[in-house]
Amino acid sequence: MELEMLKYLIPALIMFCCGVYGFVTRKNLIAILISLELMLNAVDINFVVFNRFLFPGQLEGMFFTLFAIVLAAAETALAIAIIVNLFRMAKNVDVRNVNKMKF
Repeated sequence: MELEMLKYLIPALIMFCCGVYGFVTRKNLIAILISLELMLNAVDINFVVFNRFLFPGQLEGMFFTLFAIVLAAAETALAIAIIVNLFRMAKNVDVRNVNKMKF
């Protein structure tokens, strides 16, 4: 059981680490948003794996995953709307110029 869980947890760990690296190193708001989504997807994989192997008859992990996907979709829509408005006003979506974007 532990070895079978590791087949799913190791790729989720790699996804999460790639998301953290992208979140820390990127300066573009769209790239930061993509990195954040990658981290959320890794967490969703963990929810499903732990539910499947620790509590196989229950669906709490699946419901948490569905709830997280809905929240991620709403967060992405809101973030993209904010980024589009920032681009329209400042003609820039670079994090380094955040002081220049203040209105």
